[in-house]
Amino acid sequence: MKQADLFTTPLNQLCARMPELIDFFASFGLEVARNEADIDALLASLSATQTEHLGMTPTQFRIALQDYVAGVEALDMGQDRVHSIRILPGRDKSGHAEEFELELVPGQIVSIVGPTGSGKSRLLADIEWVAQGDTPTGRRILLNNAQPDAKWRFSTRHKLVAQLSQNMNFVMDLTVEEFIRVHGESRFVPELEQKIKQVLDLANSLAGEPFAATTQITALSGGQSRALMIADIAILSQSPVVLIDEIENAGIERKKALELLVQKEKIVLIATHDPILALLGEKRLVISNGGIKKVITTSAAERANLVELERMDRVLMQLRQRIRNGETLEQL
Repeated sequence: MKQADLFTTPLNQLCARMPELIDFFASFGLEVARNEADIDALLASLSATQTEHLGMTPTQFRIALQDYVAGVEALDMGQDRVHSIRILPGRDKSGHAEEFELELVPGQIVSIVGPTGSGKSRLLADIEWVAQGDTPTGRRILLNNAQPDAKWRFSTRHKLVAQLSQNMNFVMDLTVEEFIRVHGESRFVPELEQKIKQVLDLANSLAGEPFAATTQITALSGGQSRALMIADIAILSQSPVVLIDEIENAGIERKKALELLVQKEKIVLIATHDPILALLGEKRLVISNGGIKKVITTSAAERANLVELERMDRVLMQLRQRIRNGETLEQL
C-alpha cells in the first residue's frame, strides 16, 4: 500500500481492505471500522487523554502504523521458500579441512553428536548466522544451492532459524497466554485467538506436567518452558529451520515434539547425547575438535534397535511418573 493511500483513505475503507488494522487500532483503544475520517483527522480529533493513552506522539503513531502495514504485507507476500540448505566444508580448530557433503531439506531431522566442547553449538551458530566463510570454522551455507540474500542474515522479517537453547529462562512478567499473544501480534499472525489455543493445547500435550494459560511464564519448569517454545515455533514461527541444543533432560515428549516439527515441514537439527534422539535423525553429524568428522546415515539395523530403545524409554518414563506421584519402586 502506498504511503499516500494509507494516510488519505478513510479508515473504514482501509479496514475493509486490511482487516488486521482493526486489531492495530483496537490495541490503542480506538474503534475505527466505521470511521469515515482519515488518519490525520482521527489523530486531530483525539482528546488530550486519548493522545496520552497512545503512549506516543502523532508522528510516532504514523510510523508505527506504516511499520505494521509493511509487516502485514510482507506476510501476505510470503517468505521465500527454502527448498534446501547446503553446508559447505570449512576447517576444524587445528585448521584441518573438513571432508563431507551435506544437504538438508524440509521435513528432515539431523542429529549432531560429539563430546562436550567438540563444536556442536558452533555448527548450529554457523547455520543460524548463514555463515559465508566469516566465522571461525570458515564454513559456508547455501540456500536453494545459491549464495543467500543478505536479508536472511540481517532482516528480522526473514528469520531463517528458530533456536531452542539449553537454558530457557524467562524474565518477562507475563502469563503464558500473554506471552503467546505478544509473539503472535509481533508476527501479524491471522486468527490469533485460535492459534493461541492451539499453542497451549500442543504445549500441554508435550509437557510432562500440564500448565494453564494464566500461569506466569517465570513459574514454568524447564520441561514446560521447552514444551511451550516448541509449540510456539510449530504454530507461530515461519522460520524454516529449527535448531535444538539438547532436550533429553527437558521433561517433555521428545519424539512427539520432533514429529510435530517435521509435520510442519521444518528442517530440524538437534545437538544431543541421547541415543533415541540420535537415531530418530535420518543422518547424524559426528563433531570432533570443532569439525565435522563424519556423516552417518541411520541404518536399518539401528532403526530396528530404536524400537527396543523406545520401549526401554517408556518404562523409564513410567517409573519417573511413579516417583512424581510419591510411589515407591520396590516392585518394577
